[in-house]
Amino acid sequence: MLILNSPEVTQETCLRWKRESPIAFVPTMGCLHDGHLALVQRAKELAPKVVVSIFVNPLQFGPNEDFEKYPRVFEEDCRKLESMGVDLLFHPSVKDLYPDGFSTKISVGEIANRLCGAFRPGHFDGVATVVLKLFEITSCDYAVFGEKDFQQLTVIQQITRDFNLPVCVIPFPTVRADDQVALSSRNSYLSSSEREAAQKIPQALSAARKEALSNPHQTVGELLNKITPELSREGLKIQYLEITQSRRLLPTRPEERLESLSQPHLFVAVYAGSTRLIDNVSLNSGQ
Repeated sequence: MLILNSPEVTQETCLRWKRESPIAFVPTMGCLHDGHLALVQRAKELAPKVVVSIFVNPLQFGPNEDFEKYPRVFEEDCRKLESMGVDLLFHPSVKDLYPDGFSTKISVGEIANRLCGAFRPGHFDGVATVVLKLFEITSCDYAVFGEKDFQQLTVIQQITRDFNLPVCVIPFPTVRADDQVALSSRNSYLSSSEREAAQKIPQALSAARKEALSNPHQTVGELLNKITPELSREGLKIQYLEITQSRRLLPTRPEERLESLSQPHLFVAVYAGSTRLIDNVSLNSGQ
């Protein structure tokens, strides 16, 4: 496995490879778990050359968030990626990607101000900016993103359309542990009691989906009221619990009936102790 830090050398290498075969790309912030490795395996199915990046992006962290303490285990990550047969690992420093004088950023628009964006101002602008740079550096034909970060996936799909980027964004279903908690690098922050409490999240989402499919005549507000108590137990603190519609994740009103919504989707963010966890589920009968 080739390990490169320089954006210029990485770009030259990928352009040379691209002349002979397609490239599939998996962007990560490291501390790799089985969810990341599932994305890598999907990338291997898509293209002969697979590139992975590890970069903890400061642009997507707020001033009171966990940029400094975000788990970094580079040597262990390298061993995992090498065992998967990854061709190139791009591991730039902050100075490599954002040299002195860097000042251009993407403004994503209204979708960045909802759901997670309402509580993390500038987060999705930072995500979009770094992903655009990574797409340009890797010259990838395919990029694989997990559906656990569904709003992020939607933002990446939007910038790909808006800028006519020659990249096919491939969604990958949320990978879950045996207790159904969505895999996340931040799960390492959880105590044993907090991890037990976190199991209420997938349980509530599963119950919400069953409710929505069995009784589509109910309203958005009625469904949310049914599942809120489940998420308010066991030491969880709800930050938001919302149902959106359409691929643009448009907000819905409490009085709207589920059957009237196009592509309804349920999103939740909770705190287990001091750790923020997110999850989501489609309420669409077609999925």
